[in-house]
Amino acid sequence: MDIRGFCQCWKWQVVCSFLLCSWGWVSGQLRYSIVEESEPGTLVGNVAQDLGIRRAEISQRRIHLRSEKYQKYFSVNPANGGLVVKERIDRESLCGSSPSCLLQIEVVAENPVELYSLEIEILDINDNSPTFSSNDRIIEITELVTSPGEQFPLEIAEDLDVGVNGVSQYTLNTNPYFSLSVKSRKDGTLIPQLILEKVLDREEKQEHNLILTAIDGGEPARSGTCRITIVVLDINDNPPVFNQSVYKISIRENLPLRTVILTLNATDQDDGANGEIQYLFDDHTSKSAREIFFLNEQNGEISVTGLIDFESQNFYELSIKASDKGFPKLKGNCIVQVEIEDVNDNPPEITFTSVANNIPENSPSGAVVGFINIRDKDSGKNGEIKLDLSPNVPFRIRSHQNRYALVTDGNLDREETPQYTIELTASDLGSPPLYSKTSVTLSVSDINDNAPLFTQSTYNAFIKENTDPGTLLCTVSATDLDEGVNSDLVYSIVESQIDGSSVSSYVYIHSSDGNIYAQRSFDYEQIQVLHITIKIEDSGSPQLSSTVPVFIFILDTNDNPPSLLYPEHSEDLIVQEKISKSTSAGYLVTKLSAVDLDSGHNAWLVFTLVDPISYSSFQVSKHTGQVRTVRGLQESENMEQQLVISISDQGNPPLSTTVTVLVSIADEVIVERPKSGDFLTNSKPPSDMTLYLIISLVAISLVSLVTFMILLVRCLRKDTYDYSSSSCCFLGGSQSKAYTDQYQPALYLNTDGTLKYMEVRMVPPGSQRQSYQTNLPPAPELQDFSIVQPLEFPKLQDLVQDVSAEGNCSNDPSNVSESCTHNSCRYFH
Repeated sequence: MDIRGFCQCWKWQVVCSFLLCSWGWVSGQLRYSIVEESEPGTLVGNVAQDLGIRRAEISQRRIHLRSEKYQKYFSVNPANGGLVVKERIDRESLCGSSPSCLLQIEVVAENPVELYSLEIEILDINDNSPTFSSNDRIIEITELVTSPGEQFPLEIAEDLDVGVNGVSQYTLNTNPYFSLSVKSRKDGTLIPQLILEKVLDREEKQEHNLILTAIDGGEPARSGTCRITIVVLDINDNPPVFNQSVYKISIRENLPLRTVILTLNATDQDDGANGEIQYLFDDHTSKSAREIFFLNEQNGEISVTGLIDFESQNFYELSIKASDKGFPKLKGNCIVQVEIEDVNDNPPEITFTSVANNIPENSPSGAVVGFINIRDKDSGKNGEIKLDLSPNVPFRIRSHQNRYALVTDGNLDREETPQYTIELTASDLGSPPLYSKTSVTLSVSDINDNAPLFTQSTYNAFIKENTDPGTLLCTVSATDLDEGVNSDLVYSIVESQIDGSSVSSYVYIHSSDGNIYAQRSFDYEQIQVLHITIKIEDSGSPQLSSTVPVFIFILDTNDNPPSLLYPEHSEDLIVQEKISKSTSAGYLVTKLSAVDLDSGHNAWLVFTLVDPISYSSFQVSKHTGQVRTVRGLQESENMEQQLVISISDQGNPPLSTTVTVLVSIADEVIVERPKSGDFLTNSKPPSDMTLYLIISLVAISLVSLVTFMILLVRCLRKDTYDYSSSSCCFLGGSQSKAYTDQYQPALYLNTDGTLKYMEVRMVPPGSQRQSYQTNLPPAPELQDFSIVQPLEFPKLQDLVQDVSAEGNCSNDPSNVSESCTHNSCRYFH
């Protein structure tokens, strides 16, 4: 078959055997053949098809090659799994004259991980011609003495090709004196020899010119020639003779240089120069043998001049000739066969191939981490391997048919140990054994197995009311033990409703730094505490999260001035009252009732008379707002008095409202009693403030009742608890009556006999008798009212605690009436 046609239409063959191992990876072998010098892109074989991988799974399995030396010559097509040539392959440069050229490559398939051995045989093509080391050769033959049939060795032609493409025959041009004999060595090498057919006569012809041609077996055949000149010499009738025709010796590899391994012995019966012997390598000794061994021409000693390596070559054959110095020279030949014995001079070589750059920390026990390839160039026991692993690591080694894999042997936790350094130790069984070690660094990749956690279990923030939107309220902080995207945290607010509005309309949180900002300006009078829930979520898959409560306390500021509730007044806060000229001292002219929407000190009201010297006939109670006469009115006084009264709170800075009371003094005040129809005609729409006052009255009455009941229970249980008599003394005598009077309402009438206001007094016993009262307007304002929305009042305990902060109020609600004697306790106005 034409070899070039074979190169164009060669067929690859596959021998594939698989063995499924019990621990998750496959050992198998693929074998392909391809001729050298194939063009890049030439298909070698379909790896995926031969491995039984369906076409739809090829991209998922990610088939690739692993080989330090030969990976550059081949590649796997990721689309169809075809193995193609990547660059030019020269068989002679890879395998030299070796009859077999096999390239060992590993095929790795992932998902699941499987490992296969791939052998690619590089087939030789006839791209090299036979060559001789010398194109001209001179052979001297003695006349007459040399008998027909004498053999003369000729140079062996070298052909870099192997097998059928190597030298297959020798030819010699037609000559009546000589013929060609070709012998074959054990390894198949052809040895040409020149045979004398007729006795030479120097006088007849002194030289004979021959052409030796070496032809290979390729298609088409290539050839090389050598010109041989036969010089006919005069007689020297005794050639040198070796004492053995074949010498067989064994030596150990790595012998020191200049070590003598053999001394040859040849004898010549001639005398003088014809009997002096010279030892030489003949043409059949290979070039590699000449580089390793040295032959002493004088004494026949063969010594070592190069490195003897069993792994490179374990056998040498030396062809040696002994030549005398006669004329013509006579020669004797012998063969020296040198066997090389192996010694344990090569430590094991460890190659670790990682399946992935990082190992997921949730990898199950037994998961393949990487493959371990161990090679020892020695043979026998010297090449048998034992592999050990460093202790106290969650990994172990699994082996099968001289293949090793590193697998997990326990749980991995990246947060505890993010990286492992494993030491692999391989030792052979030689004597002494040789070791080699390598360190493998394995990084554990993170999975999202840790939820983010806040640094605090709860957060409190404080902000004054009326603060501008965008004000930083507080910062929440969280940490995540994971790394990378699994630790990228995003803050958010859990959606909820506050007074019917979304919580996001109140506050905003920056998603990356946890800063919480106000979305609006807060009003303490509407809302005091915001309870929101902050959620922290990582960016892993699946996402993990946690929450934390955040309480935002709104702090009151003095932003509301007092407002006048009673009595009736104009828009510019002018109140008109009439009194009789005969009014005596202490007469109640009017009572100012006011309220402040703020709280705490900001809502404690004080009534003062502006320029009291000019109005010496009147005085204003600082805390009750009652306007009374100081003395009886005189005839000389003006008939109309204008009192300017300031109502101020205790805020910082304080806010105030000025009320003008016009007091008309008349000889006699005519009482006009309103008719029932007038109430309906002139009645004003019920105000929310009226509702607030009613609820205040009810609340205070309930507090008074509860306080009374608590004191009563404490006294009835005096048989169990030894209380002093003063604790229950109010139950008898005048003191009991005093406490009873303490909670009785008082009615105040206008001069016309109608109800001016009703006051519920809480008068604590003792010398400091300060009244705390709630005032209700006259009946006409209480008619036909409806409750639009409930009014929220502070809890009594909170009020008492605020007052207690001044140092004069008890925290016990049952003792409010006894302990609240300070002027600042005007929560009940």
